[in-house]
Amino acid sequence: MDGQPVASTPRGRLTRDAIVDAAAELMYVNGVAGTSVDKVLAASGAGKSQMYHYFKNKDQLVEAVITRFLENILGNQPTIFELHDWADFDQWASEILAVQTTPKGPIACPLGNLTGELGDDPKMAPLLDKAYREWESHLQRGLESLQEKGKLAEDADPARLAQAAMTCVQGGLLMAHLRHDVTPIADALKIALDHLKSHARP
Repeated sequence: MDGQPVASTPRGRLTRDAIVDAAAELMYVNGVAGTSVDKVLAASGAGKSQMYHYFKNKDQLVEAVITRFLENILGNQPTIFELHDWADFDQWASEILAVQTTPKGPIACPLGNLTGELGDDPKMAPLLDKAYREWESHLQRGLESLQEKGKLAEDADPARLAQAAMTCVQGGLLMAHLRHDVTPIADALKIALDHLKSHARP
């Protein structure tokens, strides 16, 4: 993140992580507008001087939260880093569905929550898009790998296919959370996989 000091000591990293984690939890529940710096400090146990050592303003803190949300999302779907065969795409979808079928699920996508609130913000929208594109890029690389192995049609466009899959996932997560029903994300994942595999080569 440009312009943000890096925590150089274990204690500093713990303090910075505590601030970001507290902000992420509060912003997930209350939104950015409903999360004040004072609330973040109270939840993290950090002091104001520590907060402003790592983040010049609230916008920089939101940027760090976006990064943390993406880290957590990708951490819940580890197979996305190892998409070498069609079976790996099935496993990736299973990992997403597993998160949504826990007792707390279906849960809203944290990036989706922020996008709903900040999608028209000229400063934040590009940061959110960058996070989505990073998520999407792992799907694209997996599809490119399949194409190189002759398992995906030569005329298929991995970037467009990855974007379509991401669109399905985001819509499914939104509707599943809204309706408190896992069916929308389960169906959306099936639609995404079926669409990807329709471009497979025997």
